[in-house]
This record gives sequence, C-alpha cells and structure tokens, in this order.
Amino acid sequence: MTDARDSRAPAAVLVTRPDVPGRDAVDGLAGDGWSLVWEPGRPADGHALGGRVDAVGAVGVIALGDDPLDARFFAAAGAAGVRVVSLVAVGHDNVDLAAAERAGVVVTNTPGVLAETVADTAFALVLMARRRLVEASDDMRAGRWAGFALDGWLGLDVHGATLGLLGYGEIGRAVARRGRGFGMRVQHLARPSAPDDEVSSAVGWEELLGGSDVVVVALPLRDGPGGTRGIVDAAALRLMRRTATLVNVGRGPLVVEADLLAALGEGRLHSAGLDVFDGEPRRDPRDPVMRTPGLVVLPHVGSASEATRVGMTRLAVRNVRAVLAGQPPLTPVTAPTT
Repeated sequence: MTDARDSRAPAAVLVTRPDVPGRDAVDGLAGDGWSLVWEPGRPADGHALGGRVDAVGAVGVIALGDDPLDARFFAAAGAAGVRVVSLVAVGHDNVDLAAAERAGVVVTNTPGVLAETVADTAFALVLMARRRLVEASDDMRAGRWAGFALDGWLGLDVHGATLGLLGYGEIGRAVARRGRGFGMRVQHLARPSAPDDEVSSAVGWEELLGGSDVVVVALPLRDGPGGTRGIVDAAALRLMRRTATLVNVGRGPLVVEADLLAALGEGRLHSAGLDVFDGEPRRDPRDPVMRTPGLVVLPHVGSASEATRVGMTRLAVRNVRAVLAGQPPLTPVTAPTT
C-alpha cells in the first residue's frame, strides 16, 4: 500500500516563523530538492503544529526556542515521517526530548554561535542596573535633568567589584572574560566540569552569593532532582549583599520573580537586570517587572545581533541538510552542563 504522502513532491521543510534572519540560507534548502513551507506566526500549540507538519508532508522542521515541541507534537511528527527538528536556539526546555526519542526524531540546536553576543548583553545589563543608567536616561528624556549635581543618579562601581557566575558554560566563560577586562575579581559556582582556571575561581554556593557584588545567571533550565528551576529564590537572595546586582540571561524560571521583586522592594538588593522571564512575552505596563525601581528589563534580546542571529539560522539549516542527507547532525541536543 502506498502512503498518501508519497504523491506529494517534493517533501517539505516547515519553518515555524516567517521572520527568520538569514532567510537566504533557508531558501538554499530548495536547491537540495525540498519544498519550503513558512508558517505565518507562532504555533498555537503542539497539536496544531503537529497537524501542520502532517498536512504539508514535512520531513524536517526549523523551529524556535519557544515553539511548543511537546509530546503531542512529536507523536504527530513521528507518524508524519519527520526526521529532524532543528532549533534556531541553544536552550531546549521547550522540547520533550523523551517524546522526540520515542518518535525517532533527531533534535538539534545552535551552540557555539551566540555566547559572545549574549555575554555582551549580560554586561550591558550589569552596567545599566548597577550604574542606574536607564533611570538617568528616562529622567533626562522626561525633562527632569536640572543640571549637573554631585549627588545625581549615584550608582555603584563595576570596575574592581567581584563578579559571581551561576553557570560556567560558553556564556558564563564569555561573561567572565569581560569581567576581567573591567578589572573585576571573577568566581563561579564549583562543578566537576568547571574547576579553577586562569580567569575565574571555583567557589561554593554560599561563598559565590555572599561574596559577589554582581551575580550573573547563565544556567540552562532543568527540572527534576538537582534541577535549576527556581534556583535563585528567597533563600538565595538572602545570601546576597544589599549592595549586590543580579542579572539573568539564562532562562526566566531560574529566578523566582516574586522573591526578586520583594528583595528589591525591601531594599535587600541594590539592583537587577532581566533579559528573560517566567512567562513571555510581557506586555502589561502595570506588570510589577515594569515598575519596580532598580530593575532593568529587556525583551529577550540576548542574542539579537544581526551576525549572531544569521549564524544561528545557518547552523540550523546545516543540521537539517545533514540529517536529511543521511549524515550525523552537527550539533545534536545533549544533556546540558553548567
């Protein structure tokens, strides 16, 4: 018996968003004999996305890091004959990896491309939050600058401060190098995979939080025993100095937002900067994260440089091309390390 999909020529690669930087690289897949299907916007849910994959006869999917790649999606994708889901992202907490394995679908991501750019963003948040630069800019734009004042918008120094890193992978190491360039003393949370090196000293949990002026969170999100969800909670924040700054460029749920807002509101923490949130996007101007003094927020733009986003897309395309050609993927998703 012939599968109905056999009559569809050529087989398709489905792209879950129309606004992918580096679109020319995706278009190049057509030269390999695959048709391209561009979805108009974010998929409603895993069931709907799985239905679209089946409807167009897709054998490959290029997806983003917030697409609903759950068990329902992979059940449909596996039945439809999808061979690869290629993420234009490093994080993959949106992916049900066990379901992907059951369905026989290879999942890939884009490591080694965005670390330096995300580290730039992390350090921008450090400077904006610690030096009160956003507040100063807002006051100037609102006409509240009355003239030079020695006590105006006083922040805290970054140079000479101690930088603590929760997460010492590609991004953490890139942030560490920037910290050393600012004359900071750098330390990171000790792990078997992250001993002392020439840039940073490995220290314990309490020493890192209690002994750092700036703490940057660059961990992957993991659930279960020993997981990282909610790792920065009220207890962790109580260990930090009142003059400290917390920055999160990892995943939103790593930080318990209510606990962070309470620490800032009660003066137990100097400042914070967030590029990621527990629940995205955030649009309501009445949202406490928009209104809390001392908190700088960015709309998940950590990797948002032209070159980096294009590089991520190109690597995602190379992964699709490899798997569909019967070759090993370049960057298959593996268990994250810190």
